[in-house]
Amino acid sequence: MTAFQEQTRDYLKRHHPNSDEFHQAVREVYDDIASLYRKHRHYRDWNIAERMMEPDRIIRFRVCWEDDKGRVQVNRGWRVQFNNVLGAYKGGIRFHPSVNESVLKFLGFEQCFKNALTGLPMGGGKGGADFDPKGRSEREIMRFCQAYMQELFHHIEPQVDVPAGDIHVGSREIGYLYGHYLKLTHRWEGVLTGKSPNFGGSCGRTEATGFGVVYFLKDMLEAHDHELEGKRVMISGAGTVALYAAKKCIAEGASVITLSDSGGTLVFRDGLTEEEWDSLYRLKLEDHGELRDAEHGTFHQSRQPWTLVKGTIALPCATENEIDDKAMKHMLENGLVALCEGANMPLTRDARERLLRDNIPYGPGKAANAGGVAVSGLERSQNAALQSWSLNTVDSLLGEIMVDIHKRCIENVDRQNGVYPYSKGANIYGFRRLADAMVSYGIK
Repeated sequence: MTAFQEQTRDYLKRHHPNSDEFHQAVREVYDDIASLYRKHRHYRDWNIAERMMEPDRIIRFRVCWEDDKGRVQVNRGWRVQFNNVLGAYKGGIRFHPSVNESVLKFLGFEQCFKNALTGLPMGGGKGGADFDPKGRSEREIMRFCQAYMQELFHHIEPQVDVPAGDIHVGSREIGYLYGHYLKLTHRWEGVLTGKSPNFGGSCGRTEATGFGVVYFLKDMLEAHDHELEGKRVMISGAGTVALYAAKKCIAEGASVITLSDSGGTLVFRDGLTEEEWDSLYRLKLEDHGELRDAEHGTFHQSRQPWTLVKGTIALPCATENEIDDKAMKHMLENGLVALCEGANMPLTRDARERLLRDNIPYGPGKAANAGGVAVSGLERSQNAALQSWSLNTVDSLLGEIMVDIHKRCIENVDRQNGVYPYSKGANIYGFRRLADAMVSYGIK
């Protein structure tokens, strides 16, 4: 461990205790940029390393709402405005019982690098609440969204902070949030992205993250003399990212053999068909059901895809730290040729280190799943111009952005035993873009 890495670890322990997810995210980046930081004295002179670890501000608030039985419920809400040197804060809102300040700091930190990679003028932020929508009625979800926005609206504006959706915050929830913002402010403006195209949203936003993962995967495979067609693809998750990644994989001739949710994994030995995909879309995204009730495939209770089947491609699209070292070892021993992250930081630190040692193509989430925030950026452009672009236009622009992100991931690194170190390349590019802006601004 270098002196810089030791200083980073000690700083995090001292100033951000009990924030394991945040520590993991920062250390993964700073391990990759250590030599760059040592070579460039002006980064050290302006103390960029410490400044970049600290969010601009963390806003925490109480969210009180009434359930269907008339009982007053209390949740905790946050907005982490991490860094705005490249543009207004941009990042999703997550509703999940696991949400806490550490998780949101890690997500906000990652978002800064992800947004930098898109080339669009966006800073990084993240927000959410420890609200669990499972088992709640639609009216309860609406009332919670309204209560959350009642506090959040004080802190967001189109040129200040533009939230979007994330886990358990889809177009329905964005609609409730935006409707209450309109009621409070009387201003129709692009202060949220992920809206329905019917009232200012962008065509293709729902598909963007999942499609973008596959666009990046195809470029990554092509750079290493592989192709997606014919590959057996393991996917975790069954939300919009996982389902649209599966849809695009099917269109590209790959066999999608798994999807999963919190209850277990659904296996398709011969590959998921388009008709089966349609059925799962209705089950998960329209009826908000569970995979155990799926009409097709074989459901395995409380199992993850990674040790259940043998696949050549892994697309973790569920949540952070879902793949541990044991699961990674199993996949590598069973013919894994590439992994692309649809979720943010889905590998534990040990699993990531094992994957890097085995030196197979690895697309980190800050690059591979940047398609969603990229189209959110395009939605902001459409809102500002009072325009609405076609699905074909948006998808074409998304494809171009993902090609550019792939190029940025490899422009500062050389192949190692024939394989590009994408994670290191993404971290170096993002760090340099952020750090150079911070130096230009002086002490901000």
